[in-house]
Amino acid sequence: MDMEKRKEKLRTMFSKVIEPMGYKFSPDTELVDFLLEQEVNIEKEKGNPFCPCQGLTGEREHDMKLVCPCIPFHREHYDAMKRCWCGMYVHKDVDDPDSLMQISLQEFLESKK
Repeated sequence: MDMEKRKEKLRTMFSKVIEPMGYKFSPDTELVDFLLEQEVNIEKEKGNPFCPCQGLTGEREHDMKLVCPCIPFHREHYDAMKRCWCGMYVHKDVDDPDSLMQISLQEFLESKK
């Protein structure tokens, strides 16, 4: 399958997961296109469309939590940022994703204490 067809299939498949959770693809279409392309490349190499922005450890249990969309495994953290880690997905009410800040997992966990 060629790159564009696979990106479109991933987009369709991912939409079915993210929309019921209150997320949408970022309005930054250039970023989304780039990240989908990276996921297709990773999928060809690793067998799954892992998040291109998070490092794989080789530990299956950990790494499977990074298969896109990884929102269900990091929901509370991502809800606090109103975006996923790489920025491909944002909350449905977000129009300006550039205004959103990333919060490290450590900062997020400390803020919950």
